[in-house]
Amino acid sequence: MNIENLQNICKKLPAVTEDIKWDVHLCFNVGEKMFLITSPDEVPVNASFKTSDDDFEKLSARPGFSPAPYLARHKWVRVDDISRISDKEWERLLKSAYGLIAGKLPAGVKKKIGLV
Repeated sequence: MNIENLQNICKKLPAVTEDIKWDVHLCFNVGEKMFLITSPDEVPVNASFKTSDDDFEKLSARPGFSPAPYLARHKWVRVDDISRISDKEWERLLKSAYGLIAGKLPAGVKKKIGLV
């Protein structure tokens, strides 16, 4: 897995935008809410993403994974190297992260970005 593959997975999801936050983090958003934060300039590339309650517990117990700093209380996980996750698992995890964030957007925002 590389950063370009992550971008491609995210770009397939409706109404996804990307931007740079905190000068060095490439973030993927829906309705201006983040669901994936990457550090593409670090070696290895790491990432943090929103998870379900079940995935949060399971992933946090895996080697190279930890509750994401500042975001763990919202069930975000950090992986120290994006290659620890297969392309297929990334697709599942990112669709889930996207769905968790998009599902909580206000109806007006969903309508504005074409999710309704």
